[in-house]
Amino acid sequence: MIRMNRFSRYNLIAVTLLVIIGFIWIYPFLWVMFASLKTSSEMFSAGATLLPENWDLSNFVRAWDKANFSTYFFNTVLYAAAATVIELFKSSMCGYVLGRYRFPGRNLLLGLVTATLFIPIASIILPQFKLVQALGLLNTRAGVILALSGGSGALYVLLFTGFFQTLPDELFESARIDGATFWQTFRLMLPLAKPIIATVVIFQFMSTWNEFNIPLVFTLGRPELRNMAVGMYAFRGEFSVDWTGFAAGTTISIIPVLLVFFVFQGYFVRGLAGAVKQ
Repeated sequence: MIRMNRFSRYNLIAVTLLVIIGFIWIYPFLWVMFASLKTSSEMFSAGATLLPENWDLSNFVRAWDKANFSTYFFNTVLYAAAATVIELFKSSMCGYVLGRYRFPGRNLLLGLVTATLFIPIASIILPQFKLVQALGLLNTRAGVILALSGGSGALYVLLFTGFFQTLPDELFESARIDGATFWQTFRLMLPLAKPIIATVVIFQFMSTWNEFNIPLVFTLGRPELRNMAVGMYAFRGEFSVDWTGFAAGTTISIIPVLLVFFVFQGYFVRGLAGAVKQ
């Protein structure tokens, strides 16, 4: 009983400290979310107070209609979803080949993929721009999606490679005996990688959702094709900034990312745990 009581006290102290640290970490996000429900005068006069005295929903209406966030939101969802699907397909295929097949130059190719992890993504935006321009996709949604789905998949390839290497050879032998082709075998094995798929979906969706440089540079001629990260500029006037509208726009942009994480969080934790073990 003495040991149990001592353990309970230590556990209570640890939980209390973690709650305090967690609140301090999440406080800026909470402040922005509650600031979106305040008037402009109350936002500056309330200081660190979270709850507004007068709840004001007009900030969201202004952000959605006047700041053109309805269009920016559609663009952001389209870019994030399309780029995530493309990245998931190509990284899983590449990881499957590198994980299950032995061919000349495989180790060199795997080393080159690993080396790209150390290349800053911003450093390849110029070659991407020239490529998209040569394809005639500049200032189009297809060009933005193409640029967003390339250059950031090395980590995902390594995750899929490590996973497919751990699968029993008996599964592939059974598929081969049954006459399954390469594509059929891949389709049979891919559902087993649900934790890795969830990890890739969360990372790629969040990265694409918050991307700023590519949607800005690749849509200079057509501002209506920008995403929400670039659309935040709509709240900045010549002599002032609509801070409450900015907070509302930030809240709108945060909620979908949180929903995606909550949906895939179980698989996400298992995917990271499997990657650490490997």
